[in-house]
Amino acid sequence: MNPNTNFKGKWALVTGASAGIGVALARELAKAGANLVLTARRTDRMETLAAELRASGTDVRIVAADLNDPAAPAAIHKTTADLAIEILINNAGLGQFSPFHECGLEQELSQVRVNCEAMVHLTRLYLPAMVERKRGWVMILSSLASYQPLPYLATYAATKAFDRFFSEALAAEVSQMGIHVTALCPGPTDSEFFIVSRAGAISGSKRQSAEQVAARGVRALARGKRTIIPYAVGRFIGFLSWLTPNRIVTFFVERGTRPQK
Repeated sequence: MNPNTNFKGKWALVTGASAGIGVALARELAKAGANLVLTARRTDRMETLAAELRASGTDVRIVAADLNDPAAPAAIHKTTADLAIEILINNAGLGQFSPFHECGLEQELSQVRVNCEAMVHLTRLYLPAMVERKRGWVMILSSLASYQPLPYLATYAATKAFDRFFSEALAAEVSQMGIHVTALCPGPTDSEFFIVSRAGAISGSKRQSAEQVAARGVRALARGKRTIIPYAVGRFIGFLSWLTPNRIVTFFVERGTRPQK
C-alpha cells in the first residue's frame, strides 16, 4: 500500500497539533493527501500551521480545546459532526520529570487525564462511525518509555504503557472490521517535551527529529502496522526490556537520572 495515496481526500483529526510530533504528523498526513482538523490549546500556533497547509491545497479546520478538561473530547466530536473523520491521531500528551512525592498533584493527574482518559474518550467517540463504514485508522502516541518503568517519570511511563496496551488490544478487536490501529512509540525526539517536562537528564545526546518520527509513523499507520518504534536503537532497547527484569532496569535508571540536590 502506498502511503502517499492512501489518505487522499480523507479527514484526519490530530490532537496536540501545535508543537513537536503533532505538527510533524499534520504535515505528513497533508503530504499523504488528507484534510485536517487540528486541535490543541494554542490557537495562534495552529493558525500558523493551518495557513502553511492551506497554501499547499489542504483543507484545514481548527478546534481550540484543552484535553485536560473532561468535557473537551465531546466538544471536539460535536464540532466535527459534519465530517467523516476516518483518521484519528491521538497525539496529545504531557509528562513531568521529578521525584513523585515532590510533583504537583494536579500535574500528575493531568498526565492521566490527557495521556489516557482523553485518548480513550476520543477513540470511543470516533470509532463507531469507522466500524459502520468498515474503514478507519487510529494512531495512539505511546513511547519507548512504555516498555519499562521509569523512576522520576513514573506516571508518564505508566500512562504510555496504558496507551500501548490499549492500542494493541483495540487493534486485535477491530482489524477484521477494516480498521487499523497503530501505537507509535518514539524514543527521545527533538521537541518541546524535554523542556516542558524537565526531562533533559534522560533525553540522551541523540534525538530523532519530529519529522522522522512522523514520517515513519504515518507509513506504519497506512500499512496497518500495530506497533512501531521508529528507530533501530529503540527497537533494540524494546527487545532488551523483554529480557531484563524491571528491578534491574529501574535500579540503573534511578542511579543514572537521580535529580541533583
